Amino acid sequence: MMFLLRSAAPSAPTSVDVKAVRRTPAIVSNGAGKTDYFCIGEAEDIAALRTEGWEVLELRDGWYADDHGGGIAIFGHGKYWEVRATPFTVKESVGAAASSKPSSDTAAGEHVNVRGAIFGV
Repeated sequence: MMFLLRSAAPSAPTSVDVKAVRRTPAIVSNGAGKTDYFCIGEAEDIAALRTEGWEVLELRDGWYADDHGGGIAIFGHGKYWEVRATPFTVKESVGAAASSKPSSDTAAGEHVNVRGAIFGV
């Protein structure tokens, strides 16, 4: 699961796997001078970070832009994520689309469920 760690600290704790970093958007209340760290972890990791006093936000489905023209896409009720260099260029991903394979029973010339092959649905 991907979550956001928002902090004024110069770096995220070493106990989390950070996939992307951005300045906290100016529109965020009390976000001035903070950095958003997009991290990977489990519910236990989130609970431990909160206990240590870190500001942790669970991400919802959507697009979270970074500072370089790319960002993070979250989908599948937060279960799946993609780190993108641009809105159309995936650098790293976890989820149904990354692991879906064409059906082995599709004969040559048959129609393919493109939505299923691309999006895993």
